[in-house]
Amino acid sequence: MTNYNNLPAVLVLDDGTVYRGKAAGKIGTAVGEIGFNTSMTGYQEALTDPSSYGQIMIATSPHIGNYGVARQDNESERIQIAGLVCKSFNTGYSRDMAQSSLQDYFVEQDIIGISDIDTRALVRHIRGKGIMHAIISSENEDVEQLKKDLKKAPKLLEQEVSSKVSTPKAYYHGEDDSSTRIAVLDLGLKKSVLKSFEDRQVYTKVFPARTSFKEMEEWEADGYFISSGPGNPATLDYAVNTVKEILNADRPVFAVCLGHQVLAQAIGIGLEQMKSGHKGINHPVKNLQTGKSEITSQNHIFNVRKEDVEKHPDVEITHINLNDGSVEGLRMKNKKAFSVQYNPEAAPGPNDSKYLFDEFIAMIKS
Repeated sequence: MTNYNNLPAVLVLDDGTVYRGKAAGKIGTAVGEIGFNTSMTGYQEALTDPSSYGQIMIATSPHIGNYGVARQDNESERIQIAGLVCKSFNTGYSRDMAQSSLQDYFVEQDIIGISDIDTRALVRHIRGKGIMHAIISSENEDVEQLKKDLKKAPKLLEQEVSSKVSTPKAYYHGEDDSSTRIAVLDLGLKKSVLKSFEDRQVYTKVFPARTSFKEMEEWEADGYFISSGPGNPATLDYAVNTVKEILNADRPVFAVCLGHQVLAQAIGIGLEQMKSGHKGINHPVKNLQTGKSEITSQNHIFNVRKEDVEKHPDVEITHINLNDGSVEGLRMKNKKAFSVQYNPEAAPGPNDSKYLFDEFIAMIKS
């Protein structure tokens, strides 16, 4: 086990704020969009979620790494974050199923972290200031140089990144004799989505982010799933156009997270950037159609504009966030299409929202 926890590290935000702590993971320097994740468990799923690509993740749970790494819990083939900030980074672990420590996994995957940070104070600062970029370094303590390096670094929100985390080629999942076939547009797909479909005897074909509707349609799917993913939805013109074509062809559509934002743009609904986003597994959402509430898993910093939805004659709001009243779900009145702003497959998180997969399949069969 490689242990660098006695070496110093520094975190610099782009507003000039500096935090000092100890090194975690690989020794080096990392730049990314900094945000906080309020999950109390499931750090491995959060770290490997493609929606976390390019982020410096602040873990509000005080203990990270305490149950090690079990590769079967990964949501993608690698760690997606740019760096980690936490209070306590555990180099030992106490889980029989684990194959390695988080420390060794970070070193293997070239991930830089910083521990022994007052994450409560840091989160309060970001909640007040809003989303920022940051730099972590365990190889350079020169704050002024780090500020210069941070200023020169490209901003995540100015880049199109879904195609970077998407599958490079199409592949299949499930049993090919299943009665239902769903085409998945991979904008940053989590493995648990495919398992959720497999559990419902659905055969899926996963397509790269930039696949055209014409190519997807050749597979003759019964419905289309638009996945979650990272980055700024305003950079995804190609995906918006694909979803427009799917809707024009009257195909059933279910979209989540980034896919929800893509669907919204495809039907003329605008987006807005949030101050600090929704990231964690404890976000309360109310289903306006059933009156029931559910605790949801979320990872996003953009929302659809509520006023745009309310003015749209062919769209209704199906879910709202009980903390801030933001739109969490949409349904088209004139199409077989709906979406939510969260992760119904959870991983990590509660299973309150998995009924949405059943609703999609029922909608297809109707």
